[in-house]
Amino acid sequence: MRQAQTLSFVFGAVVLLAACGHALAADEAPGKAIAAGCSGCHGEDGVSQTPLSASLAGEPDYFIQWQLVFFRNGTRKNEVMEPIAESLNDEEIRNLGAYYASLPPPKPQPVSASDTLVQTGAKLVTQHRCQSCHGADYAGAGPAARLAAQREDVLLKALRDFKSGARVGTGVASMADVTFDLSDSDMQALAHFLTTQP
Repeated sequence: MRQAQTLSFVFGAVVLLAACGHALAADEAPGKAIAAGCSGCHGEDGVSQTPLSASLAGEPDYFIQWQLVFFRNGTRKNEVMEPIAESLNDEEIRNLGAYYASLPPPKPQPVSASDTLVQTGAKLVTQHRCQSCHGADYAGAGPAARLAAQREDVLLKALRDFKSGARVGTGVASMADVTFDLSDSDMQALAHFLTTQP
């Protein structure tokens, strides 16, 4: 039942976003004005310095739009983001997506050659084919997030939430499948590796 409802919602969101994309071109300037209210958590330039708040700079346009629609409809739960997203109309969501996608992404976390967690994470991203959705450089595309140089705590929480079923991805079961057999130490290695990628 829950999966059927999720599939129904995802299909509806796809139709909504596709229709919105054709109806009006998104505008970065109004998106920047709206994003001023987001800077307290997500950073002035979309690069977060706040624990458990994602850096949005350089995220794919459609990924931002998807997440805002998920928050707005309650499919993705967050007590801070849900009321914010509920206040946004479709045009504002499109404009925010365009604005954040236009910003340069954050700089990666420095890494040493002897960092064994990075080495473990590099094996895991290959084993779990992360590049097939998130791109060869983990920059994301369409509704798939940019993972490269994202905050490590944000990535780890996302992996844990996908594994527990607390969060549903745009591919519905894809992230649940990816995280199904990951241990918590595997997820820590993945998050650490990805945050070091340029």
